[in-house]
Formats: sequence, C-alpha cells, structure tokens
Amino acid sequence: MSELAGNSHQSDPVKRARLRWRARRGLLENDLILTRFLDINEESLSDEEVDAFSRLMELSDSVLMDLIMAKKEPEAEVDLPHVHALLSRLRIA
Repeated sequence: MSELAGNSHQSDPVKRARLRWRARRGLLENDLILTRFLDINEESLSDEEVDAFSRLMELSDSVLMDLIMAKKEPEAEVDLPHVHALLSRLRIA
C-alpha cells in the first residue's frame, strides 16, 4: 500500500477518536445529528468525507445548524463539492 493509505483516517484510531470528539457540540441538536451520523457512517467515511466533516466542525454551532437544516449553503472555505456532498448526507441522517 502507499504511504498515504497508512495515514488515512480509517487506519488511525487516534484520528477516528479525534473526529468523534470534535462532533461533540454545544448545541444539543447538532450534537445529536452529528453523533447519530457518525454512529452509522464513521467506519465507511472516506478521507475526503473526513476532510469535509472536519471543515464543518470549524464552524460555529449556529452556522452549522443553518447548513444542516438547509437554511444556508456553504460559503468561502467550506464551499467545496465534497462539503456539499457530506451536507446532503447529514441532511438525511
């Protein structure tokens, strides 16, 4: 396998734990949605999806909730195709 594959999210338990920790939010609704999504999908997330998830975790709770509820669409540094794709999955979770 390539060196990159050894550094993937799925092969590193520390990265997986960190992602789950970052999903813990101050806003209960976000916390429930993100935790439920990870419970179902964490083991199958690609590195690109993990990147999108990480980018979303950088946002404030209110902005994140607006994105999840489709009240707003991603802007600036999160206006990327893989972020849009992950949001679509989160919205149906």
